[in-house]
Amino acid sequence: MKKKLIKYIALVLITIVTIPQFAFYQESISEEELIGKGTPQLFGEHYKLREAAHLAFKKMQTAAAKDGIHIGAVSSYRNFNHQKRIWERKYKRNKAKGLADTINIKKIIEYSTIPGTSRHHWGTDIDIYQTNVRQPKNVLLPQNFHGNGAYCKLKEWMDTHASTYGFYLVYTDNANRKGFKYEPWHYSFKPLSAPYLKAYRTLKISDILKSEGLLGIDAFSESFINQYINQNILDINPELL
Repeated sequence: MKKKLIKYIALVLITIVTIPQFAFYQESISEEELIGKGTPQLFGEHYKLREAAHLAFKKMQTAAAKDGIHIGAVSSYRNFNHQKRIWERKYKRNKAKGLADTINIKKIIEYSTIPGTSRHHWGTDIDIYQTNVRQPKNVLLPQNFHGNGAYCKLKEWMDTHASTYGFYLVYTDNANRKGFKYEPWHYSFKPLSAPYLKAYRTLKISDILKSEGLLGIDAFSESFINQYINQNILDINPELL
């Protein structure tokens, strides 16, 4: 009887330890969800995240506020059509300046993702700023988060505390990193985004992109798409892989 009791207690302890790591994992994530064409249940005021990410973000906001840092959201969940509008607006603007397709696309993907490839499609990522400071003219600029920038205190606080709540910077300032440029405002909720990225990597991205009829699609060679996947999608903060 005593051995059975010990075995039972051990099983319960293993379950308690294990569940938090996998509580947010889904057995299967549909292609529609991964490319921003699903209908996820989203939560939040002035931003939209999946429930677990939303709850963690609220806890982080509360903790930061106690230290005099008020965290706001600039952008969070974006569906495929939203990202497509961003893409087409930038593509047309660059085209009007006379940029050839390959140069046009290269310019866009310095900061913006190709529709169907954005982490913002997952409801796990959020772009943040500090609300209780004098606002700069352009919010999402790296210089705002360093030196005497408006959000340097926010950056310092996030560097110390963000991982406690499951949030990690996606596009770091590592000089050896390729792909998207440094974004000190873009954070991802790892307990959800890590399995989403794992599932995303199983998709045939080339086939998906070619079927969407995006502006500039003729410049999407196989080598370009492979490079985009390896650099823009996968060359991110190693903590999120």
